[in-house]
Amino acid sequence: MKVGIIGCGNISEIYFKCQNIYNNFEIVACADIKIEVAKENAEKFNVKFQSVENLLSNNEIDLIINLTIPSAHKEITINSLKAGKHCFSEKPLAMNFAEGKEIQEISKQKNLYVGCAPDTFLGAAGQKARALIDENKIGNIVLGTFNLMNHGMEHWHPNPDFFFKPGAGPVLDVGVYYITQLVNLLGPVKKIFSISGTVEKERTITSQPRYGEKIIVETPTTLMGILEFNNNAKIQYFCSWDIWNHQHQPLELYGTRGSMILPDPNYFGGNILLANKDKNWKIISTDNMLLGVPNKKDGENIIANYRGIGLSEMINSINSNERARCDIDLPLHVLEIMEGILISAETNKIYYLQSNYSKPKLLTEEEIGKLKIN
Repeated sequence: MKVGIIGCGNISEIYFKCQNIYNNFEIVACADIKIEVAKENAEKFNVKFQSVENLLSNNEIDLIINLTIPSAHKEITINSLKAGKHCFSEKPLAMNFAEGKEIQEISKQKNLYVGCAPDTFLGAAGQKARALIDENKIGNIVLGTFNLMNHGMEHWHPNPDFFFKPGAGPVLDVGVYYITQLVNLLGPVKKIFSISGTVEKERTITSQPRYGEKIIVETPTTLMGILEFNNNAKIQYFCSWDIWNHQHQPLELYGTRGSMILPDPNYFGGNILLANKDKNWKIISTDNMLLGVPNKKDGENIIANYRGIGLSEMINSINSNERARCDIDLPLHVLEIMEGILISAETNKIYYLQSNYSKPKLLTEEEIGKLKIN
């Protein structure tokens, strides 16, 4: 399938490169409101430079990858649909649940697919954990925790402003990986209670090239609370950009027969720890799975990075007229969860979810093997 990219910022490089991992799409053009940035990427990755309008009207292109800033996600996705093109968007799907519903309605009217990042839950760790849970290895999951704690993005990102604006913050920007993983494992959420806080009203950029500039913080930087799922599992969450260091695990699940610790859901691989009534932790490696093999340097470590699997799997689903694992129902439900966290904190009331979601079937190694080039 021929694909075009709109939005050539930091994240775009990994999408340009992921066509070297998967065999069912080719990126042929790119656009950005910053013309020079789009031209640089077009030359770097040997694709056609086009304006946004010309790319949307390009009859060669069947699908748009929407990598714009969150506040532009709705506009670009809807314009893609109106141009008769499927769309795969970076997260979040939209700025709020109402916008997401509008996208969903138009996609149904047009009979076009909309998918959305993150797709890390399709990685080896997420799918292996899902298989273990489906096999009842730790029994019925009743409790759990997820912990996302660091000191923000202004220390490394060249343009960190949007992380601290409405539509971003720790839940919408990074918590989305944790929540998507939990929905993959446990199914839909039914209610939320949350509290929030903002420690610093402004942040100082310590990365280049804008070292020393100030950013006004316009969204909560710490959120804590409980997610209650339809299966009655209760998950405590702690999302904060106000913490310098900690020793909490990213994701822990507690069942009637045992406990499970999962690796950071921002990544595709890593070890799963499993303990049953003997209380001894067993290490379950995912390094030998197709989306778990370490393939990318990350600081001093080599990690598994297979971004693009959600896009590739969606294209495969389009071609076979089947439900995609990253289909719009998942990011829409996750978006409402994230918005519900913020609403609950603001109103000091329990938020009850309107949307629902049914878990898709596992993504098998055989299916992945048919999509991967190597």
